[in-house]
Amino acid sequence: MAPTTAPERPAASPTRPTTPTPAPPVEPAARRPAWREGLDTLRAAAVTEPGRLRAIGAVLAALVVLFGALAAWQVDERGDAADAVTGRSQPLSSDAAEIYRSLAAADATAASAFLVEGPEPPALREDFDRDLAHASKLLVKAAASSGGSGAARAQIDRLVRDLPRYTGLVESARANNRQGLPLGGAYLRHANALMSTELLPAADELYRTQSDQLTADYAEARAWPRVAFGAGVLALAALAWAQHRTYRRTNRVFNLGLLAATAATAAALLWLVVGHAVVRSGLGESDRHGARSLRVLGEARIAVLQARGNENLVLVARGAVVRESPPEKGQDAYEVGYDERMRALLGTAPAADAPDAEAGGLLGRAQRLANDASGRGPVGEAIRAAREWRHRHEGARQANEEGAYDAALEMVTGARGSTGESFEQVDAALTRAIAHEQREFERAADDGRGLVAELPVGAGALALVGAVSTVLGVGRRLSEYR
Repeated sequence: MAPTTAPERPAASPTRPTTPTPAPPVEPAARRPAWREGLDTLRAAAVTEPGRLRAIGAVLAALVVLFGALAAWQVDERGDAADAVTGRSQPLSSDAAEIYRSLAAADATAASAFLVEGPEPPALREDFDRDLAHASKLLVKAAASSGGSGAARAQIDRLVRDLPRYTGLVESARANNRQGLPLGGAYLRHANALMSTELLPAADELYRTQSDQLTADYAEARAWPRVAFGAGVLALAALAWAQHRTYRRTNRVFNLGLLAATAATAAALLWLVVGHAVVRSGLGESDRHGARSLRVLGEARIAVLQARGNENLVLVARGAVVRESPPEKGQDAYEVGYDERMRALLGTAPAADAPDAEAGGLLGRAQRLANDASGRGPVGEAIRAAREWRHRHEGARQANEEGAYDAALEMVTGARGSTGESFEQVDAALTRAIAHEQREFERAADDGRGLVAELPVGAGALALVGAVSTVLGVGRRLSEYR
């Protein structure tokens, strides 16, 4: 039997190494923004009592510091306004009134010179030149100090433009008057018209612009710092709430740090309220008994000068200028102007010339505004002299209307018993009254400003003490959790 052979096995095919399928790359976790991580950290801390205490302490300290910063800022602003009242607004207002007075005085002096027989007295010429030079000097000062006020600069430009024209007309009037030509009176009337319609209205507008600025500075300096007050009350309320919360959670009545912070904040708020009230009182007194009196006295002095100028021009013009509109149509324009100025000074009461009658008008207001005998005394002298002036003028007017020109001239320009003597008495009394009220204004304003510099320093220092005490008080509470 043939041997059987085993069937051949197929050759095993060589094995190939298998490559494992790579796993997909793992994306790294996206990093959260730092602010979100910080927020989560804060949120986690806020659920713990130490975290809450830290947040409360930070808010309390921020409120106290904010109160101190607002107090210092607002008080400093009011201090700047108070400085502006005494250092800029009131002096500029007085200078503007003095410009008006100098121009009116120069016009009255020019008219007086035409009533003197013979050559013009050197004293009158010196007075005229001095008043115009003074007005020019003050205009230069006002131009340099008016700042960005467009209204003030417009009036200053108007005055600078027209003042040489006025001076030229007066010089022409003098030249013709020296030669005995009637044309001199026409030139003088033309100069007076320029003064009345251009120069004095411009000076009056300048004065009112500066007075409005003075009023605005007063209002700003005296305004209560309401934002700082509100921040102080809010800080006190927050401190009280924090102490009440501590008491409820720990059953402890006092936290010395928070208690000290509350006391410091309350003291700062009280310091701010009382200090600003004192400042307001001082500035209010300077306004009532200084600035207002000065404004009224300045207007009264201007009215006096205008009345004197009109009185002189009555005799210079001799009826050549009349009113063209009712109710004074056809009347002497300068007599009407004189009457208007005297009514402004003394009022219109029928018994105004009675010795015991209370004066009305500007002089009556000035007497009521004066707060002491030293202020009322000169105004009372001015009232008596003005009443005598009006009485003497009636005599001069009657003589002029009856054709006694020389007698009327003596009553107006004479050395004794004349209206000129009364005018000088009124002007001298008002000069003394103005000097007194200027001193009163400076004293009261300085009293009001004296505390302004200390208010922001004191409020800021007390607020800083309050903030530090808040941190220490909260820190003491936090130490109990360590």
